[in-house]
Amino acid sequence: MNNSFFVTKASGETVPFSAEKLRLSLRRAGAKKNVIDRIQKEIELKLYPGISTKEIYRQAFSSLRKGSPHLAAKYKLKKALQELGPTGFPFEKYVSEILKYDSYKTTVGQIVQGHCVQHEVDVIASKENQHVMVECKFHSDQMRKCDVKTPLYIHSRFLDVEKAWQKQSGHSHKFHQGWLVTNTRFTTDAIQYGTCAGLNLISWDFPRKGSLRERIDGSGLHPITCLTTLTRKEKQLLLDKGIVLCRELCQNEQLLKEIDILPARQKKVMEEAVLICETKIHSK
Repeated sequence: MNNSFFVTKASGETVPFSAEKLRLSLRRAGAKKNVIDRIQKEIELKLYPGISTKEIYRQAFSSLRKGSPHLAAKYKLKKALQELGPTGFPFEKYVSEILKYDSYKTTVGQIVQGHCVQHEVDVIASKENQHVMVECKFHSDQMRKCDVKTPLYIHSRFLDVEKAWQKQSGHSHKFHQGWLVTNTRFTTDAIQYGTCAGLNLISWDFPRKGSLRERIDGSGLHPITCLTTLTRKEKQLLLDKGIVLCRELCQNEQLLKEIDILPARQKKVMEEAVLICETKIHSK
């Protein structure tokens, strides 16, 4: 493995090239060992001092896409989450779908009366004796992190809502909790405060068990923005219709006709969507 080159991360930090990280990212996408070996060799031949991690990603994505578009779609998961915009609503709906997979009953975009004031809550979820208020923090830039101000604000809102919930009939025995979900990352202070305050924090890679990435890999609920056979405009048309999952497309091919995709392309899009939906990749 070639680790003699330093690569430049998006933050500007330089770190040694890690073949194992590259292999792990390809394995998470469902690539087999022979494919991983081939792509690793291709990329190592093209390494140069200071190469960006973005360029390495681009090369790996391009190589995957040529042979297995559905694997390339899974490989671009992080970027696909950032395309659930420009507003945060598609991300809120997407988080709701992930919670439904975990047997929660959910409602999106509700106005809730707190003890002091009303609050617009992104997602309210309930399961058995759990009743949770979920706030979703969407960023279209992967460098944007949720700093400590965000959990501070969410926690204060949750406490106001919780005080009102506790007065409702049948809520005395329920476990109430505030959740904060982001598609990027938390700062160290945000994690420290949120954990101390009892908030359930979920980001791209936090917590180690139950991160957003792990939940998506385990559920197979890949966002519609993963699809490599759709243009950005076509993806946005589907998002505008409230369609956020590849699975929704698999269940209703008519959606492609509604956004004026020709039959020949419809077939290609559906083939990719079905392959994405067929398997669940478990992180190792």
